[in-house]
Amino acid sequence: MKILGIDGALGGFSAAVLDGDALSEAGSDVPDALETGLGRIAGVLADRGLDFADLDRLAVGIGPGSFTGVRIAISYAKAIALACRLPLVAVSSYDVLTPDDAPERVLTVVHGRPGVVSARLRTPAGSRTASGRIAAVLDELLASISGDLAVAGNTEDVSSAIAERGLRVRALASPVERPARAVARLGRAAEPSASPHAIGPDYGEMPAAVVKAR
Repeated sequence: MKILGIDGALGGFSAAVLDGDALSEAGSDVPDALETGLGRIAGVLADRGLDFADLDRLAVGIGPGSFTGVRIAISYAKAIALACRLPLVAVSSYDVLTPDDAPERVLTVVHGRPGVVSARLRTPAGSRTASGRIAAVLDELLASISGDLAVAGNTEDVSSAIAERGLRVRALASPVERPARAVARLGRAAEPSASPHAIGPDYGEMPAAVVKAR
């Protein structure tokens, strides 16, 4: 399967093509999706000698994460999918940041503005998410949790606050691959959306806005 993965939610904008076991990828550590995103996508395709018409599907990171990066990445993915009639898979930032060998109970954290996070608690009973100030998010997700807790993603933002609640924190190692590579890898095994139009962003907490009085 030939799949293009793109992500603008986590750090900078990255793009990756998986062609069987072969890989081409590129990315940056700064939010530059608008300036270099399309060129980066074209570059990884060219590295593999591919065009959009050669792809079997696309996958895009839908957040949470960078508000602007998520919007741009999804816009690119939808435009390509619709123009080339390709299946499109939505991949959550939580799945990108959660290691494949994570235990059944794991809290995955994506940082936002200072003091703000989005988090998903996954347990054998299911998953719940919350976004906002760190204390409020932990109150909502960990009220009934005791003992050991594996934490993935931006563990530095929450580890001390979790430990203060009497939980024993086990920080999981961060994935070493670029987000777009993880998006492509996860998208290869997932079911595409029924329509690209059905895919929407998960911004976590909406960006701060200033309301001016008239």
